[in-house]
Amino acid sequence: MHIDDARARLRSRAQLEAAGLSTREITARVRAETMIRVDRGWYADAAAWGEAFTEGRHLMRVIAADARRTGESDLVYSHTSAVVMWPLPLFRIEPKRVHLSGRSASGHVRMSNPLVARHEVAVPESDVVEREGLRCTSLPRTVADMLRGSSAETGLALADAALRLVAHDHATGQYDDAAATDFRAQVAARLPRGGRGVRVARRMLELADGRAASPGESVSRLYLLDLGFASPRLQVAIPAPTGAHYYVDFGIDDADAWGEYDGEGKYLDPALRGTDVDVAQVVLAEKMREDWIRGTTNRKFPRWGKAHTTSAAALGARLAAFSVYPPR
Repeated sequence: MHIDDARARLRSRAQLEAAGLSTREITARVRAETMIRVDRGWYADAAAWGEAFTEGRHLMRVIAADARRTGESDLVYSHTSAVVMWPLPLFRIEPKRVHLSGRSASGHVRMSNPLVARHEVAVPESDVVEREGLRCTSLPRTVADMLRGSSAETGLALADAALRLVAHDHATGQYDDAAATDFRAQVAARLPRGGRGVRVARRMLELADGRAASPGESVSRLYLLDLGFASPRLQVAIPAPTGAHYYVDFGIDDADAWGEYDGEGKYLDPALRGTDVDVAQVVLAEKMREDWIRGTTNRKFPRWGKAHTTSAAALGARLAAFSVYPPR
């Protein structure tokens, strides 16, 4: 969801009253859970709220919080609130507070407000950007801030997605290694020498790769490494019978296997599978593709999904079912 989409889904109390709703009716709808109170004086239709992903819901919170800000301030949106403005994924976290950073914040991290967290930390103008009218931390600063306070899974998914923004050409499928290296250096320069979370942050930054197309692929790669596999190749091109190429998510070369993370959207989301293509067609095409790859490469080809990436052990059990093991 983009900023303008989030704005379109929000309604202020004044707008609701202008549409004929009384205070009592607004309260009744909130209690009946047909309307969501996003922030003080700002609401969203419950259906629109429920259909939004975590990132979209948090972005609506940011827009609502910004609408009631008054006066000038050096505070800019940061951490999870900057993440959704870029937009990047919030994997396995559901933030409840809008985050702001700047010297004018009172307290190192003021959490007394149930809706807003303010971080008292300098944000130089070189690390501030404006996105559709809202000021937030730059992409490298946002990634650096998040890597320090996130789990390995959350951090790697976010770092992969950021690298994909700066180094992957969606039109051609090409990946710019030089741009990726430069971005990693920018993020690393914004990490402190030591302190809480820095060691994990540096490891996730080193592992980050913008060829990963989803958080599911990012966490799969992390767990493959944790299981003892060598670093897999990503988006491996395999010649197809048409003369073009099929692309496989993972080349697990030390186990002589391919690997594929199957997100449900590939089959269920019309925007991903194509509006004129039904599920049966997608499944048949995937079967033909997999048969061709198996037959021409003589490699095992395990597939897994969300249920198999709850932990490294869960992914390991899935791979073992296909007789795919890390080297001893």
